[in-house]
Amino acid sequence: MIRIDGSKGEGGGQVLRTSLALSLVTGTPFQMVNIRAGRSKPGLLRQHLTAVKAAAAVGDAELEGAELHSKELTFRPRSLKAGEYHFAVGTAGSATLVLQTVLPALLKASGPSMLVLEGGTHNPAAPPFDFLTKAYLPLLRRMGPSVEATLERPGFFPAGGGKFLVSVEPAPLKPLHLPERGKVLRRQATALIAQVPYEVAKRELETVGRKLGWFQEERKVEEVKSSAGPGNALTLEVECEHVTEVFTAFGERGVRAEAIAESVAEEARVYLEAGVPVGEHLCDQLMLLLALARGGSFRTLPLDGHAQTQIETFAHFLDVKVSVSEVSPLVREVEVRGS
Repeated sequence: MIRIDGSKGEGGGQVLRTSLALSLVTGTPFQMVNIRAGRSKPGLLRQHLTAVKAAAAVGDAELEGAELHSKELTFRPRSLKAGEYHFAVGTAGSATLVLQTVLPALLKASGPSMLVLEGGTHNPAAPPFDFLTKAYLPLLRRMGPSVEATLERPGFFPAGGGKFLVSVEPAPLKPLHLPERGKVLRRQATALIAQVPYEVAKRELETVGRKLGWFQEERKVEEVKSSAGPGNALTLEVECEHVTEVFTAFGERGVRAEAIAESVAEEARVYLEAGVPVGEHLCDQLMLLLALARGGSFRTLPLDGHAQTQIETFAHFLDVKVSVSEVSPLVREVEVRGS
C-alpha cells in the first residue's frame, strides 16, 4: 500500500487526481493523507468526491474515507472496466477534471467506453471544454487512442449545469515528440457570454486587439442561449503547424472586463514570445500521457507547481524518469523515458 502526503507540492487536487488515474492504470492501491491541505477549504469537495467515485466505478475499487471534507482516502482498485458511465458533479465543480481522472485508465481498457459528464465545463482553475477539444485531445489522438468530446451545454461557475459526452476507443499509447510548434496558422479570440451584457464581451475583445495586435476578423462573440446561470469566458486559440494552444480567463463579478482580457493576453504573449509548442497548463497533462507511453519529449515554459507535483506523483506508481533541462531562461525541455 503506497502512502502519499497530499500536502506536498502544490497541495491541491492535482496529486489526488493523478494518484487515482495511475492507481487505476497500474492496479496499485494507495492511501492519501492531508488531502488538499494547501487550500483554504481542505479535504474532498464535491468535484473531488465525484472524481473519487468515478475512479471507483471504472476500477471496481474499494474505498475508505470517500465523503465530503475527508482529508484521508484509501483506494484499492480491483479490475478495470470499459463501458457506459454517467458522472455528475452536482454543483458547478469541474466535470472536465473528473474526466481527466478516469480517462487515462479508459485508454487502457479492453474495449470502448462512452461517458456522460455533468457539472462545470468552464471553470476557473480547471481546463475548460475548449482546451480539451482543441489542445489536449488532438495530441492524445496522435498518440494512438481515439477520443471525441461533444458539448451539449456549457456550465459556468457558480450555477453549473453543463453537460458533455465523451467516446473513448482505446489503443496503445505511442511516444510523442514536440520540439517545436511550427508557424502560427490561425489566431482566434472568442468571448463567450451567458446572461452577461454584450458590452462586456466587446470590451474584452477590444483589449485583446490592443494588447496582442489581433485583427477584427480574429475576434468574435458567442452568446449562450441555454445556460443555468450567468457566465463569461474569454478564450485565445493559437493554432500552429504542430500543436494548438488555448488560453482562457473567466469573468468575475467586480473585476473589469479589461483586466480579465489583459491577464489572458499576457499569458498568450509570453507563450508566443518564448516560441515553445506547449504552454504551462498543457504541460502537466501531456507529461502524464508521455509517462503512460513510457517515452516522449517537448519544449515548454518554466514548470509550475502542478507540473512538479506530477513528476513527484509519477514516482509512486511508474518506473519512468522525467528530466527537465533549461534551454534558455524562458524555455525548458522535458523528456520522459521508461526505465
